[in-house]
Amino acid sequence: MSGKKLFKIVLPTLIIFIIAAVGLGVIISGSKRVNKMGKTKKAPSVNNLADDNGQAFVEEEIVDSLVEEEVEDETIFIDRNAIAQSGPLNTGNLTEAGDGYEGIKGTGDYNYGEALQKSLLFYELQRSGDIDESNVRCNWRGDSCLNDGADNGLDLSGGWFDAGDNVKFNLPMAYTASVLAWSIYEDKDAYKEAGQLDYAMANIKWANDYFIKCHPEDNVYYYQVGNGSIDHSWWGPAECVETATERPSYKVTKDSPGSCVVAETAASLAACSKVYEGTDDEYSELCLEHAKSLFKFAEDTKSDAGYTEANGFYTSNSGFYDELAWAGTWLYIATGEEEYLDKAEEYYSQACQDYNWALCWDDVHIGAATLLANITGDKKYKDAVETHLDYWTTGTSDGDRITYTPEGLAWLDTWGSLRYATTTAYVASVYSTYDCCDKAKKDTYWNFAVSQCNYALGDTGFSYQIGFGNNYPMAPHHRTAQGSYVNNMNEPAEHRHTLYGALVGGPDANDGYVDEVSNYTTNEVACDYNAGFTGLLAKMYSEYHGETLKDFGAVEQPEEEISAEACVNVDGQDFIEIRAFVYNKSAWPARVAKNLEMRYYVDLSEVYNEGKTVDDIEITTNYMQGGVVNGLVCQDEDNHIYYLSVDFSEDKIYPGGQDAYKREVQIRMRNPEGSWDNSNDPSYACLSSSEIVPASTFALFEDGELVYGQEP
Repeated sequence: MSGKKLFKIVLPTLIIFIIAAVGLGVIISGSKRVNKMGKTKKAPSVNNLADDNGQAFVEEEIVDSLVEEEVEDETIFIDRNAIAQSGPLNTGNLTEAGDGYEGIKGTGDYNYGEALQKSLLFYELQRSGDIDESNVRCNWRGDSCLNDGADNGLDLSGGWFDAGDNVKFNLPMAYTASVLAWSIYEDKDAYKEAGQLDYAMANIKWANDYFIKCHPEDNVYYYQVGNGSIDHSWWGPAECVETATERPSYKVTKDSPGSCVVAETAASLAACSKVYEGTDDEYSELCLEHAKSLFKFAEDTKSDAGYTEANGFYTSNSGFYDELAWAGTWLYIATGEEEYLDKAEEYYSQACQDYNWALCWDDVHIGAATLLANITGDKKYKDAVETHLDYWTTGTSDGDRITYTPEGLAWLDTWGSLRYATTTAYVASVYSTYDCCDKAKKDTYWNFAVSQCNYALGDTGFSYQIGFGNNYPMAPHHRTAQGSYVNNMNEPAEHRHTLYGALVGGPDANDGYVDEVSNYTTNEVACDYNAGFTGLLAKMYSEYHGETLKDFGAVEQPEEEISAEACVNVDGQDFIEIRAFVYNKSAWPARVAKNLEMRYYVDLSEVYNEGKTVDDIEITTNYMQGGVVNGLVCQDEDNHIYYLSVDFSEDKIYPGGQDAYKREVQIRMRNPEGSWDNSNDPSYACLSSSEIVPASTFALFEDGELVYGQEP
């Protein structure tokens, strides 16, 4: 799904990455380099990501054909995307309804297998970058933001869009990937039994592939792509965001550090390394090398002075010691090296110790404490976790207890209340299975986890997971799912897509909830919202099981996407002037129209009967918002059928705003000193002189293919 644009890249040695399919066929980039002879060379250590001249080594995945011959130490040309061009996707026999259920019938209150299946699909719907057409499970997401990082000469495509927006914020993304990996580490058998392991593994790999790209050399890490303020000022689909707005990339360095996001990414890569161990050892080792380098970068600098662009969106209020403890713990799990355990414990002691909050993108100390309690058995970690969980369940020894809604949700905060409850429920479910957990509290913690999961899935009569059950949110605060083409969250009035699996923010302290797209406090979705929730569902499945849908995917019946309307502007004895509008409301997936052409068919028999030819017809334009008139082109010479061709190939017509999604043209055709008969013109049949109507007898071609209307 790529448009072509050539640009030059000078590389000391041609770098081509081996592509390996894992589960969903997700691309593994950066694990190997290939020389001219096709022999593989091991990727360079991240401790020496530079060539012999000291230039930074840039990982470059070559996905298109080479124009110039591959010659070492010389300039090469690579086909690359200028704009993501998405076409029809091959989704096989997948449907929204699926084809019945399969797997182990559940014994719980809800079908946790289906909920887990859909929660994992949500992350596929959040993907940015080059979508793998051969394994896609959705027909309304396409390639997007393929030029991310180009402002700094890098390929930073990939990763996940953060929430209902189109920014890639690496702090919550790395948190999300690390928690998802933690869940696989704890409950791999549950994922496998549910038939979801490949999808889960592919999800964390998608994020960590991107993190590897963001770390081109030691002490350099790109922590964000997209400007939050600019992005939030535009409401449109992910596939068109780089056409509508700039997408700058931001980095931290040794002189301008960001220990919180760097350490969080180290944790994600270390956790990913652990779960890929034994499945893809080479990729596991690559992740571990980057994790070690990033951890050293974070602890050498111990500062967030350079982590500024995310402020106001993902400000690190807890500091960076919690992330250092979290990363150190995962590096110990991945390597078994005592040095990392010592560092994890050292940094944990300096981290925020609040018991009355929750594991989240900003504060991961309780995640570190949970793992350290299990690893070391140390009372201080057990006390920290149990005080935290007591606060969320029965209350602490001092009587401090979280607020509960009338219907039973443990309610911490207005913004994303379900995110906190389900993530804490995940921690409780995991800790309750550890030997270090107080035996008298195991059932309390487990029952709490079940209650919060069931609240989210429908105990109030409403499921807060989109697409699960019969009554769920229909209007999440999510640009691509809403599908606007006019840069307006209220148009169209109803969402064009179902954002399967997403957990919305949730209700207020009185169980109040309004399902409206404008409410980003209670009705937005986010990658981090689903992280602990996914782990919780896997833990529920491990105990109660549940069936999954066979042949399920977010595959919808497309609506009309590219169309035209028209009317007669004015006509007379020897002329007609057409007023026409061309629209791009594409959403399956959204795209910039490629080589769009409008044709208006005419029968010039009356002209030829007068002894004239097509060359005698005058064509003038009254108003052209875009496009170029190519004149009258012969369709059927014997019957004098021609078409007026209007070429929009140089226009970027895309579903991105009032000025972006449509073009108006007003064109007059005149037979000087002769007659003009509209009645025999094939395209005139649909027109009205009084109102603009669908131009069903015109024809619109995209890249040579008829996409709207008809030919005579």
